[in-house]
Amino acid sequence: MSGAVAAGNRHSAEAGAWALREGGTAVDAALAATFAAFVSEGPLTGPAGGGFVLLREPRAEAVALDCFFAVPSRGAEEMEEVVIDFGDASTQVFHIGEASVAVPGLLAGLEEAHARRGRLPWQRLFVPALELAQRGVEPDPAQAFLLEILVPILQREAGGRSIYGTPGWIDGRDLVPTLTLIRDVRSEALALLVPDLAEDIAGYEVEPRVPLEASIGGALVLTMPAPSRGGAVVQAGLAVLDGRGDDVSGSISEARSLAAALAAGYAAAPPGSSSGLRPTGTTNVSVVDGDGTAVALSSTLGSGSGVFRHGFQLNNMLGELDVIGEEPRDAGTRLPSMMAPTLVLADDEPRLVVGSAGSVRLAGAILQVVAGVVRQGLAVEEAISRPRLHVDGETVHIESGWPVGVDEALEDDGFDPVVWAGANLFFGGASAVERRPGDVLGAAGDPRRGGYGCIVR
Repeated sequence: MSGAVAAGNRHSAEAGAWALREGGTAVDAALAATFAAFVSEGPLTGPAGGGFVLLREPRAEAVALDCFFAVPSRGAEEMEEVVIDFGDASTQVFHIGEASVAVPGLLAGLEEAHARRGRLPWQRLFVPALELAQRGVEPDPAQAFLLEILVPILQREAGGRSIYGTPGWIDGRDLVPTLTLIRDVRSEALALLVPDLAEDIAGYEVEPRVPLEASIGGALVLTMPAPSRGGAVVQAGLAVLDGRGDDVSGSISEARSLAAALAAGYAAAPPGSSSGLRPTGTTNVSVVDGDGTAVALSSTLGSGSGVFRHGFQLNNMLGELDVIGEEPRDAGTRLPSMMAPTLVLADDEPRLVVGSAGSVRLAGAILQVVAGVVRQGLAVEEAISRPRLHVDGETVHIESGWPVGVDEALEDDGFDPVVWAGANLFFGGASAVERRPGDVLGAAGDPRRGGYGCIVR
């Protein structure tokens, strides 16, 4: 089937493209890409992950499948702290270990998505992932950076050292039996792989939810509702942006409009605490197929717990305090997230499918890509690669590439500008596909994080 796939990694995107060529739907492609990401993007996603799936089938209402993390029934315990050095004289404390692990729902969500719109047999979707795991993966430069700075987490245990202990190589062989088990028994595999959470997993249910709606340039924007906070950021920010006049792409006036929109968005749905510097934690797959099905699938392990089982890492979502905050939560309730897979419809057809990595910055990255494609008419590659902003309270972070004088203009608007040198993964990692007039397809991953896009004709 024809279509377009974008993902956080070349191997993941190519797995999705393989599924389309095999006659699969956008859902099949998103699942094949995600299973491949279990190998090629193991610090970011895996069987113990959580996520959201935004699915829109042809001539049907879109649905947001909530398969994000739930609070475990065990009582709160003290988490380990590890300091991560980002190599630019900055450090940050991460909370990891067994006490940081929340109840994962990703596998259940993938199974639900397949039941709704899968065409290829579930077992077939593991072909690319199993091939990757058996042969191993050479990380690209963006991945290599993450693997280097996350050594205290990824190599905390022997299981992690087996996968990531050889510089310049990801050894996926320990994951082969796990992928085979998931292939054979689907989401039931999770309780067998993580038996200490089996009771909580048994009570977990995927929650179909109604997407939030926004508009920009006459197009309908659908994004993730609670427990996502990111969707509300996108919704509120687009409302402000759509009310302002058109701006020339990359101009100082556009920067002022985007900063105002980002400030309003993050004020409407503030994260749990300060945004920090975290570059890790999330990956996204965006797909549209020739039938008109559109899928955005975001998944995460938080920053990873450093606890490894059967070739994969457990999540540390209870330790992601910059997103979830520190208030007590009842067992079984969903944790909040900033992930916000998003779909834009024009004339009731998919125009843009986008999601992003980047902790609290990802919602702003999504907003700016939507604005670039829909409001500015940019091709998706340009909309993703052009410089971004991030607003954190009164501070506006300015990625390199904006015109001279943008910092002074934003300071005049009441912001405290921080100018960055060069493009930086701090500003997120979007992956998006588009369908332009005349059924012209586009796909792009974020160069800040080694993202990749594939088009299947």
